[in-house]
Amino acid sequence: MPELPEVAYQKKYADATILHKKIVKVETSDKKIYQSAKSEFEEKLKNNKFTGTERLGKYLFLNLENNGVLVVHFGMTGKLEYYQHDEVPKYAQLTLTFEDHSRVSFTCPRKFGKLYLAESLGEFQNENDLGIDALALKKDKFLEILEGKSGTIKGLLMNQKLIAGIGNLYADEVLFQSKIHPKIKVDKLSENEKANIYKEIEKVLEVVKEARVEGQKLPKDYITTVRKKGEDCPRNNGKIEQMKVSGRTTYFCPTCQEENA
Repeated sequence: MPELPEVAYQKKYADATILHKKIVKVETSDKKIYQSAKSEFEEKLKNNKFTGTERLGKYLFLNLENNGVLVVHFGMTGKLEYYQHDEVPKYAQLTLTFEDHSRVSFTCPRKFGKLYLAESLGEFQNENDLGIDALALKKDKFLEILEGKSGTIKGLLMNQKLIAGIGNLYADEVLFQSKIHPKIKVDKLSENEKANIYKEIEKVLEVVKEARVEGQKLPKDYITTVRKKGEDCPRNNGKIEQMKVSGRTTYFCPTCQEENA
């Protein structure tokens, strides 16, 4: 599922392709993608323009010249596709044609993505009870979020109401880089462990974001590169193991990430 770094790439892609172009045609598809009536999307988008983009966690905000923003949640397989030909991509759920005859489609094969209309990023954040963006997180705020919590650290990192942008994949990476077992309870973490997790949130997300935006490979010592049970630990400390934490498939190295460390 696209997480913060992948959505950062989609933001850059949108910035480079679809801004300041008049939308002259709106085509919609499966209604389950749309969080308001499809007719509302058609009405608000036609003859409008995207003037800029913002990102909050896993959401991309396409700011409109008139009538607020189009909000995109990419689900597991969603992406924007910009093109200058007549053949609409397979699995297109929303297709916008611009005055210069170019087009953009939101494609989503598994239909887990969602499209919203909102007044602003702030309004959407409040209405959907989203936490602070993971890359805007300050240490004091992170420690405040941890205070009084007793669930697993992985579950907390994935809780979008607390911190927006970290999903299953990069929660595993943050904890691998921090050498913290994913099942450790938040209230059992030392102050040094909390500080280390905070440091790795910023570091991991920035590294992955840069890799996604620039089309580069991740560092060889990232567990994301070997995400499979029985693979060698990237630090050569044994084998990767798999288990469920907070209902999600989790990969970790039991040597690097000792449960009772």
